[in-house]
Amino acid sequence: MGKWYNEAVFYHMYPLGMTGAPKENKEPETVHRLRELFPWIDHLKEIGVTAIYIGPLFESSTHGYDTKDYKKVDRRLGDNEDFKEFVRLAHENGIHVVVDGVFNHTGREFFAFQDIQKNREHSPYCSWYKGVNFGWNSPYNDGFGYEAWRNCFELVNLNLYEQAVRDYLFDVIHFWITEFDIDGIRLDCADCLTFDFMKEMRYRTGQWKEDFWLMGEVIHGDYARWVNDEMLHSTTNYELHKGLYSGHNDHNYFEIAHTIRRQFDDNGGIYRGRTLYSFVDNHDVDRLMSKLNNKDHIREVYTLLYTLPGIPSIYYGSEWGIEGRKQGASDDAMRPQLDLEKMQKENPHPELTAHIAALGKMRKENPVLADGKYRELVLTNRQYAYARIKDQDAIVVAANNDESPADMSIPVPVDGTYENAFTKEAVPVVDGRLQVHLDACESKVFRKK
Repeated sequence: MGKWYNEAVFYHMYPLGMTGAPKENKEPETVHRLRELFPWIDHLKEIGVTAIYIGPLFESSTHGYDTKDYKKVDRRLGDNEDFKEFVRLAHENGIHVVVDGVFNHTGREFFAFQDIQKNREHSPYCSWYKGVNFGWNSPYNDGFGYEAWRNCFELVNLNLYEQAVRDYLFDVIHFWITEFDIDGIRLDCADCLTFDFMKEMRYRTGQWKEDFWLMGEVIHGDYARWVNDEMLHSTTNYELHKGLYSGHNDHNYFEIAHTIRRQFDDNGGIYRGRTLYSFVDNHDVDRLMSKLNNKDHIREVYTLLYTLPGIPSIYYGSEWGIEGRKQGASDDAMRPQLDLEKMQKENPHPELTAHIAALGKMRKENPVLADGKYRELVLTNRQYAYARIKDQDAIVVAANNDESPADMSIPVPVDGTYENAFTKEAVPVVDGRLQVHLDACESKVFRKK
């Protein structure tokens, strides 16, 4: 058996949006919206999900990334007891839970920043933040300046070179492990964090909980700088995310195949031996259904997501094919409130939900999809076939992004007889090649019997 996280199918929840929490945290009372998410756990089991990434959860001022209190669940979502119950229910159902760790910056309502506002040069927390300068001013007219994340001055950059800051944050992580029994952390803007901080985090969390998973949000750059034995187990694979939709929009399977070859090919793939976190949409980018020019491609995009190297992740609501685009600077359209019962009753794309559930089941039945080597078998602009192979196990995936049917002749990667992984029907092998017919915008998966 491999590690739980390398074999996982993730479900990404943005709870402030899902539960329709107010945009600003101004009300004094606690509202137990997290409890609305308890019934979702049964739904996740049905579609083959084995891990949840949920967040942000820390008490914050607005969107969740402007932290006010690291040890409290945001009162708009509920209290710490609600989240403990959520994790307990997930674990009872065999689902791991990973939370958002926002450690690059805090909000302006965080105690250390407020102490600087009050005591200025005399505050013991001046060194907790980057660039604090009493000769400057901030857009908020604080009477001092500071470094902000991407010039968003509601987000004050922490100074991770300061031992007291690191100790504080490690204490926070230890608290979330002991208090809630979380299984991992997704590090917000990991590409802004110091390598030493992440190395120490990897060491400490490994001591506190075996198989604790660290995944970093990294958009650009060489992911191997972050994913290694000393630092993180995984990062977001934004490079593949882009190819998965644009390769279909442009009828260009070369884009996807080139990305995978560059990343994971057995001969020279720069991330071979590493496992990245794959996704087709999330809380920061447009929904897949809104990105596809031809929406009939959606099922084959998910087939590729689940069968190419990587840990697949579904963003809440996308299993029903909902739409949502960034509007100017606002991400609200990608973070809608959803009523589970209503979505299940009025599912706009039941065939997509069923396909995702079938992919989840197939992934569980075929561990080769988690750790098998990747081999490209056929590649044209509009047709693509590849295998995942381990010893004598093999899965073959065939995809057709054309608006017309296609016949493919695919060399088998491991000798033997093959069947359709979903229907269990036998597939003809002639002279060592699978003879496959694909309808327009169709994908099929075959397994060696």
